[in-house]
Amino acid sequence: MVICAARHHLLRGSWARMWQRPVSGRVYTELDFDQEEIKAKLLGFPGGTIELSKQESGIAVLTINNPSRMNAFSGSMMVQLEEKVSQLEQWSDGKGLILQGAAGTFCSGSDLNAVQAISKPQDGMKMCMFMQNALTRLLRLPMISVALVEGRAVGGGAELTTACDFRLMAPGSVVQFVHKHLGVVPGWGGAARLVHLVGSQNSLKLLSGASKVDPEFGVQIRLADGVLKDPQVEEGVGTVLQQAEKWLCHYTTGPPSVIQAIKKVALSGRELPLVEALRTEKQVFGTVWGGPANLQALTSKSKYK
Repeated sequence: MVICAARHHLLRGSWARMWQRPVSGRVYTELDFDQEEIKAKLLGFPGGTIELSKQESGIAVLTINNPSRMNAFSGSMMVQLEEKVSQLEQWSDGKGLILQGAAGTFCSGSDLNAVQAISKPQDGMKMCMFMQNALTRLLRLPMISVALVEGRAVGGGAELTTACDFRLMAPGSVVQFVHKHLGVVPGWGGAARLVHLVGSQNSLKLLSGASKVDPEFGVQIRLADGVLKDPQVEEGVGTVLQQAEKWLCHYTTGPPSVIQAIKKVALSGRELPLVEALRTEKQVFGTVWGGPANLQALTSKSKYK
């Protein structure tokens, strides 16, 4: 009986720890690989920048900027991306994020110069773990994120689009998982995320066929959440970035605490088993119930407005 009681206590403790496990954070820890070591190696391959701007509206814009190489990721850009994600994780007023490429194209994946220089399998695995950590944290940010796809999003760029909550495609844009042409498979977590977005059969077709996904096809298979208008064809619609901001504002209206809470419960439902997701939802509910936004809404009787 004593042994059974002790075992029951241990099981209760382990379940409690599981329920309290945060959804945010890294996939891999320092026990899996030396992050500082791979960062130092990646910084040896400079070029391009990752730029972050925050607006008073609570929407941030993250820009992949390496136009001379179709916004391909150099090693230093991979490190900068991780640094910018860290900044966004600490942004208490953040509600929304738009991920875009500079100069009318999204991203062509990895800079082949850097890839060839770290072609050893062990280095590739470390780069893979580093980027999986960065993009998982990007997807798990406590804000609603949108990938604004202009031009081409190929290879690692296609994987990047899956690291946001939503995807908006500009006219003429293309998403293409071209990895098989390079003799590899997605390594930044794109395949796993793609299955969640479009299902296993569509994912298999896109990966094995290296199929081009245009805006209409993207909407059809639910990879894209909307198609933007061409500013050169339709007057007064604004730039594609302005259109994306307007689209995102529909989902970020309200206090940051409420929008962030919504993202957390949706994220837990997406990633956790049902019982854990319910426990997380209860805990998040407790952070907003009786809070300023809740009390103000009750006072103004604005529940159904």
